[in-house]
Amino acid sequence: MSPRQNLILVTGATGKQGGATARRLLASGAAVRALVRDAQAPAARDVAMAGAELVVGDFDAPQTLAHALAGVTGLFAIPPAAYGPRGWDVELEAARGETLVTAASRAGVEHIVFTGIASMGDASWGTTGKQRIEDAVAASGARYTLLRPVRFMENYLLRAMPVDGISDGVHRHLFPADKPMKVIALADIADIAAIAFADPDRFHGRVLELAGDAITPLAAAAAITRSTGHQVRYQEVTEADADALGTEIGNTWRSIRHTGGWVADVDEVRAIHPGLRTFDTWLAETGASQLKALLDDPEATAPR
Repeated sequence: MSPRQNLILVTGATGKQGGATARRLLASGAAVRALVRDAQAPAARDVAMAGAELVVGDFDAPQTLAHALAGVTGLFAIPPAAYGPRGWDVELEAARGETLVTAASRAGVEHIVFTGIASMGDASWGTTGKQRIEDAVAASGARYTLLRPVRFMENYLLRAMPVDGISDGVHRHLFPADKPMKVIALADIADIAAIAFADPDRFHGRVLELAGDAITPLAAAAAITRSTGHQVRYQEVTEADADALGTEIGNTWRSIRHTGGWVADVDEVRAIHPGLRTFDTWLAETGASQLKALLDDPEATAPR
Protein backbone atom coordinates (compact mmCIF):
# COMPACT_ATOMS: atom_id res chain seq x y z
CA MET A 1 0.00 0.00 0.00
CA SER A 2 1.91 3.01 -1.25
CA PRO A 3 1.42 6.57 0.04
CA ARG A 4 -0.63 8.86 -2.18
CA GLN A 5 -0.85 12.63 -2.11
CA ASN A 6 -3.98 13.99 -0.41
CA LEU A 7 -5.33 10.55 0.35
CA ILE A 8 -8.44 10.53 2.56
CA LEU A 9 -9.38 7.55 4.70
CA VAL A 10 -13.13 7.20 5.18
CA THR A 11 -14.37 5.10 8.06
CA GLY A 12 -17.92 3.77 8.01
CA ALA A 13 -17.64 3.73 4.22
CA THR A 14 -20.20 0.94 3.88
CA GLY A 15 -22.74 2.90 5.93
CA LYS A 16 -24.89 5.94 5.27
CA GLN A 17 -22.68 8.96 6.00
CA GLY A 18 -19.42 7.25 5.16
CA GLY A 19 -20.71 5.85 1.88
CA ALA A 20 -22.18 9.19 0.79
CA THR A 21 -18.98 11.01 1.73
CA ALA A 22 -16.68 8.52 0.01
CA ARG A 23 -18.67 8.88 -3.22
CA ARG A 24 -18.77 12.67 -2.97
CA LEU A 25 -15.03 12.88 -2.43
CA LEU A 26 -14.39 10.52 -5.33
CA ALA A 27 -16.65 12.61 -7.55
CA SER A 28 -14.57 15.68 -6.68
CA GLY A 29 -11.39 13.89 -7.77
CA ALA A 30 -10.02 13.06 -4.33
CA ALA A 31 -8.18 9.83 -3.65
CA VAL A 32 -10.20 7.79 -1.16
CA ARG A 33 -9.31 4.78 0.93
CA ALA A 34 -12.25 3.03 2.60
CA LEU A 35 -11.90 1.21 5.91
CA VAL A 36 -14.06 -1.94 5.82
CA ARG A 37 -14.35 -5.10 7.86
CA ASP A 38 -15.07 -7.36 4.89
CA ALA A 39 -13.78 -6.39 1.46
CA GLN A 40 -16.14 -8.90 -0.16
CA ALA A 41 -19.31 -7.49 1.39
CA PRO A 42 -21.68 -6.03 -1.24
CA ALA A 43 -21.50 -2.52 0.23
CA ALA A 44 -17.69 -2.65 0.26
CA ARG A 45 -17.58 -3.83 -3.34
CA ASP A 46 -19.95 -1.01 -4.31
CA VAL A 47 -17.68 1.66 -2.87
CA ALA A 48 -14.68 0.00 -4.54
CA MET A 49 -16.52 0.09 -7.87
CA ALA A 50 -16.99 3.81 -7.33
CA GLY A 51 -13.20 4.16 -7.19
CA ALA A 52 -12.20 3.77 -3.56
CA GLU A 53 -9.23 1.74 -2.43
CA LEU A 54 -10.35 -0.80 0.18
CA VAL A 55 -8.41 -1.62 3.33
CA VAL A 56 -9.58 -4.15 5.90
CA GLY A 57 -9.49 -2.96 9.50
CA ASP A 58 -11.31 -2.92 12.79
CA PHE A 59 -11.59 -0.30 15.56
CA ASP A 60 -11.01 -3.09 18.07
CA ALA A 61 -7.72 -4.10 16.41
CA PRO A 62 -5.43 -1.02 16.59
CA GLN A 63 -2.72 -2.62 14.50
CA THR A 64 -5.08 -2.67 11.51
CA LEU A 65 -5.75 1.04 11.93
CA ALA A 66 -2.06 1.85 11.64
CA HIS A 67 -1.96 -0.05 8.37
CA ALA A 68 -5.10 1.70 7.08
CA LEU A 69 -3.75 5.16 7.93
CA ALA A 70 -0.33 4.72 6.32
CA GLY A 71 0.20 7.54 3.83
CA VAL A 72 -3.13 9.18 4.64
CA THR A 73 -3.39 13.00 4.83
CA GLY A 74 -7.09 13.30 5.68
CA LEU A 75 -9.47 11.27 7.84
CA PHE A 76 -13.27 11.24 7.70
CA ALA A 77 -14.32 9.57 10.93
CA ILE A 78 -17.74 8.18 11.78
CA PRO A 79 -18.40 7.51 15.49
CA PRO A 80 -17.77 3.80 16.08
CA ALA A 81 -21.09 3.39 17.85
CA ALA A 82 -21.67 0.55 20.28
CA TYR A 83 -25.38 0.15 20.90
CA GLY A 84 -27.10 -2.89 22.33
CA PRO A 85 -30.17 -4.00 24.25
CA ARG A 86 -29.09 -1.96 27.30
CA GLY A 87 -28.45 1.22 25.33
CA TRP A 88 -25.23 2.95 24.39
CA ASP A 89 -21.95 1.43 25.51
CA VAL A 90 -20.35 4.82 25.98
CA GLU A 91 -17.00 3.50 27.16
CA LEU A 92 -16.58 1.23 24.16
CA GLU A 93 -17.66 3.88 21.68
CA ALA A 94 -15.33 6.48 23.19
CA ALA A 95 -12.41 4.05 23.42
CA ARG A 96 -12.79 3.05 19.79
CA GLY A 97 -12.86 6.68 18.66
CA GLU A 98 -9.93 7.67 20.84
CA THR A 99 -7.93 4.72 19.50
CA LEU A 100 -8.61 5.85 15.94
CA VAL A 101 -7.54 9.42 16.72
CA THR A 102 -4.35 8.22 18.39
CA ALA A 103 -3.53 6.09 15.36
CA ALA A 104 -4.21 9.05 13.06
CA SER A 105 -1.87 11.27 15.08
CA ARG A 106 0.89 8.67 14.93
CA ALA A 107 0.40 8.36 11.17
CA GLY A 108 0.76 12.12 10.69
CA VAL A 109 -2.77 12.73 9.42
CA GLU A 110 -3.08 16.46 8.68
CA HIS A 111 -6.86 17.01 8.79
CA ILE A 112 -9.58 15.12 10.64
CA VAL A 113 -13.26 15.63 9.89
CA PHE A 114 -15.34 13.93 12.56
CA THR A 115 -19.10 13.61 12.33
CA GLY A 116 -21.03 13.17 15.55
CA ILE A 117 -24.49 14.31 16.60
CA ALA A 118 -26.26 17.67 16.78
CA SER A 119 -26.38 19.65 20.01
CA MET A 120 -29.62 19.80 21.94
CA GLY A 121 -29.33 19.25 25.68
CA ASP A 122 -27.07 17.45 28.09
CA ALA A 123 -29.37 14.43 28.08
CA SER A 124 -29.59 14.06 24.30
CA TRP A 125 -29.39 10.52 23.08
CA GLY A 126 -25.92 9.14 22.35
CA THR A 127 -23.85 12.29 22.91
CA THR A 128 -21.46 11.34 25.71
CA GLY A 129 -19.11 9.06 23.80
CA LYS A 130 -19.09 11.35 20.79
CA GLN A 131 -18.10 14.31 22.97
CA ARG A 132 -15.10 12.38 24.23
CA ILE A 133 -14.08 11.58 20.67
CA GLU A 134 -14.49 15.25 19.69
CA ASP A 135 -12.22 16.20 22.59
CA ALA A 136 -9.60 13.71 21.38
CA VAL A 137 -9.82 15.10 17.84
CA ALA A 138 -9.37 18.67 19.08
CA ALA A 139 -6.33 17.63 21.13
CA SER A 140 -4.77 15.56 18.32
CA GLY A 141 -2.55 18.31 16.91
CA ALA A 142 -4.11 17.93 13.45
CA ARG A 143 -6.33 20.46 11.77
CA TYR A 144 -9.86 19.38 12.49
CA THR A 145 -13.50 20.05 11.68
CA LEU A 146 -16.39 18.74 13.76
CA LEU A 147 -19.71 18.06 12.03
CA ARG A 148 -22.86 17.66 14.11
CA PRO A 149 -25.77 16.65 11.89
CA VAL A 150 -29.39 16.53 12.98
CA ARG A 151 -31.82 13.75 12.03
CA PHE A 152 -31.30 12.37 8.52
CA MET A 153 -34.06 12.77 5.95
CA GLU A 154 -33.20 9.21 4.95
CA ASN A 155 -34.43 7.98 8.34
CA TYR A 156 -37.88 7.82 6.78
CA LEU A 157 -36.52 4.79 4.90
CA LEU A 158 -35.82 2.83 8.09
CA ARG A 159 -37.71 -0.38 8.79
CA ALA A 160 -38.72 -2.21 11.97
CA MET A 161 -37.79 0.60 14.34
CA PRO A 162 -39.66 1.50 17.56
CA VAL A 163 -39.44 5.13 16.45
CA ASP A 164 -38.77 6.56 12.99
CA GLY A 165 -39.34 5.06 9.59
CA ILE A 166 -42.84 4.40 8.26
CA SER A 167 -44.78 1.32 9.34
CA ASP A 168 -48.33 0.60 8.17
CA GLY A 169 -48.62 4.17 6.93
CA VAL A 170 -47.52 5.69 10.24
CA HIS A 171 -44.40 7.69 11.04
CA ARG A 172 -43.94 7.37 14.79
CA HIS A 173 -41.41 9.59 16.57
CA LEU A 174 -40.54 11.69 19.61
CA PHE A 175 -41.00 15.12 18.03
CA PRO A 176 -43.98 17.38 18.78
CA ALA A 177 -46.33 17.03 15.83
CA ASP A 178 -46.77 20.75 15.14
CA LYS A 179 -43.29 22.08 15.95
CA PRO A 180 -40.45 22.40 13.40
CA MET A 181 -38.23 19.31 13.28
CA LYS A 182 -34.77 19.89 11.84
CA VAL A 183 -33.54 17.42 9.23
CA ILE A 184 -30.67 17.06 6.77
CA ALA A 185 -29.98 14.98 3.68
CA LEU A 186 -27.01 12.62 3.79
CA ALA A 187 -25.80 14.09 0.51
CA ASP A 188 -25.47 17.49 2.18
CA ILE A 189 -23.35 16.08 5.01
CA ALA A 190 -21.11 14.59 2.33
CA ASP A 191 -21.00 17.89 0.43
CA ILE A 192 -20.01 19.83 3.55
CA ALA A 193 -17.34 17.28 4.46
CA ALA A 194 -15.89 17.68 0.95
CA ILE A 195 -15.97 21.48 1.32
CA ALA A 196 -14.05 21.19 4.61
CA PHE A 197 -11.43 18.86 3.12
CA ALA A 198 -10.96 21.21 0.18
CA ASP A 199 -10.18 24.17 2.48
CA PRO A 200 -8.76 22.80 5.75
CA ASP A 201 -7.34 26.13 6.91
CA ARG A 202 -10.72 27.84 6.65
CA PHE A 203 -12.50 25.05 8.52
CA HIS A 204 -9.84 24.26 11.12
CA GLY A 205 -11.37 24.27 14.59
CA ARG A 206 -14.89 24.81 13.26
CA VAL A 207 -17.85 23.08 14.90
CA LEU A 208 -20.62 22.91 12.31
CA GLU A 209 -24.13 22.13 13.53
CA LEU A 210 -25.80 20.81 10.39
CA ALA A 211 -29.46 21.09 9.35
CA GLY A 212 -30.95 21.51 5.90
CA ASP A 213 -34.58 22.21 6.73
CA ALA A 214 -37.00 22.67 9.60
CA ILE A 215 -40.38 21.11 8.91
CA THR A 216 -43.09 19.90 11.25
CA PRO A 217 -43.63 16.13 11.35
CA LEU A 218 -47.21 16.73 10.22
CA ALA A 219 -46.04 18.72 7.18
CA ALA A 220 -43.39 16.11 6.38
CA ALA A 221 -46.00 13.33 6.45
CA ALA A 222 -48.23 15.38 4.16
CA ALA A 223 -45.34 15.97 1.75
CA ILE A 224 -44.58 12.25 1.64
CA THR A 225 -48.25 11.52 1.01
CA ARG A 226 -48.34 13.96 -1.93
CA SER A 227 -45.10 12.75 -3.47
CA THR A 228 -45.66 8.99 -3.16
CA GLY A 229 -49.42 8.62 -3.45
CA HIS A 230 -49.44 6.67 -0.17
CA GLN A 231 -51.30 8.03 2.82
CA VAL A 232 -48.82 8.65 5.64
CA ARG A 233 -49.72 10.11 9.02
CA TYR A 234 -47.62 11.15 12.00
CA GLN A 235 -47.96 9.74 15.51
CA GLU A 236 -46.28 11.61 18.36
CA VAL A 237 -44.88 9.23 20.98
CA THR A 238 -46.00 9.95 24.54
CA GLU A 239 -43.51 10.56 27.34
CA ALA A 240 -44.50 7.27 28.99
CA ASP A 241 -43.98 5.34 25.75
CA ALA A 242 -40.59 7.04 25.23
CA ASP A 243 -39.49 6.06 28.75
CA ALA A 244 -40.63 2.50 28.09
CA LEU A 245 -38.24 2.37 25.12
CA GLY A 246 -35.23 3.24 27.31
CA THR A 247 -33.69 5.91 29.51
CA GLU A 248 -31.89 7.67 26.65
CA ILE A 249 -35.03 7.84 24.52
CA GLY A 250 -37.11 9.17 27.40
CA ASN A 251 -34.46 11.80 28.17
CA THR A 252 -34.35 12.82 24.52
CA TRP A 253 -38.15 13.19 24.47
CA ARG A 254 -37.85 15.65 27.37
CA SER A 255 -34.80 17.45 25.93
CA ILE A 256 -36.65 18.17 22.69
CA ARG A 257 -39.36 19.95 24.66
CA HIS A 258 -37.18 21.64 27.30
CA THR A 259 -34.52 22.95 24.91
CA GLY A 260 -36.62 23.63 21.82
CA GLY A 261 -34.67 21.03 19.85
CA TRP A 262 -31.36 21.13 18.01
CA VAL A 263 -29.42 24.38 17.87
CA ALA A 264 -28.40 24.03 14.20
CA ASP A 265 -29.19 27.11 12.10
CA VAL A 266 -30.28 26.30 8.54
CA ASP A 267 -29.32 29.74 7.19
CA GLU A 268 -25.80 29.46 8.61
CA VAL A 269 -25.35 26.06 6.96
CA ARG A 270 -26.68 27.39 3.66
CA ALA A 271 -24.08 30.17 3.76
CA ILE A 272 -21.42 27.45 3.68
CA HIS A 273 -23.26 25.23 1.23
CA PRO A 274 -25.65 27.23 -0.99
CA GLY A 275 -26.98 24.04 -2.60
CA LEU A 276 -28.35 22.77 0.71
CA ARG A 277 -31.40 20.57 0.16
CA THR A 278 -34.81 21.26 1.62
CA PHE A 279 -37.09 18.34 2.50
CA ASP A 280 -39.03 18.92 -0.72
CA THR A 281 -35.78 18.98 -2.72
CA TRP A 282 -34.72 15.68 -1.18
CA LEU A 283 -38.09 14.13 -1.99
CA ALA A 284 -37.89 15.33 -5.59
CA GLU A 285 -34.30 14.11 -6.08
CA THR A 286 -34.34 10.68 -4.49
CA GLY A 287 -36.52 10.44 -1.41
CA ALA A 288 -39.97 10.08 -2.98
CA SER A 289 -38.94 7.31 -5.37
CA GLN A 290 -37.19 5.37 -2.61
CA LEU A 291 -40.10 5.81 -0.22
CA LYS A 292 -42.64 4.82 -2.87
CA ALA A 293 -40.72 1.62 -3.59
CA LEU A 294 -40.81 0.72 0.11
CA LEU A 295 -44.46 1.68 0.57
CA ASP A 296 -45.46 -0.19 -2.58
CA ASP A 297 -43.83 -3.34 -1.19
CA PRO A 298 -43.89 -3.64 2.63
CA GLU A 299 -41.43 -6.55 2.41
CA ALA A 300 -38.84 -4.56 0.46
CA THR A 301 -35.50 -3.67 2.02
CA ALA A 302 -34.52 -0.03 2.33
CA PRO A 303 -31.78 0.96 -0.14
CA ARG A 304 -28.27 1.46 1.21
